[in-house]
Amino acid sequence: MSRIGVKELKNHLTHYLRRTQKGEEIIVTDRGRPIALLQQIEAGKPGTREARLAQLSALGKIVLPTIAPSKRLKPLAYRGPSISLAVVNDRDER
Repeated sequence: MSRIGVKELKNHLTHYLRRTQKGEEIIVTDRGRPIALLQQIEAGKPGTREARLAQLSALGKIVLPTIAPSKRLKPLAYRGPSISLAVVNDRDER
């Protein structure tokens, strides 16, 4: 799924409409905030995860990250019981 600004959409509308005809969904942003979703017209088509996130952001229910996550982070090695087991055990104790 692509994200484009309003100015970019205005300047290349035909290009983006062709991409939506091929099935791509495009999020339109205004100053980085999603305001619209371009997609093919299909009855009952469920939206993609990105489309649902854009919709929630446009409604003000969530804030999308403005930068990509760092690729330098590495998972930490953890020795011990699984975290999910610890959560289950904690719930059982209550």
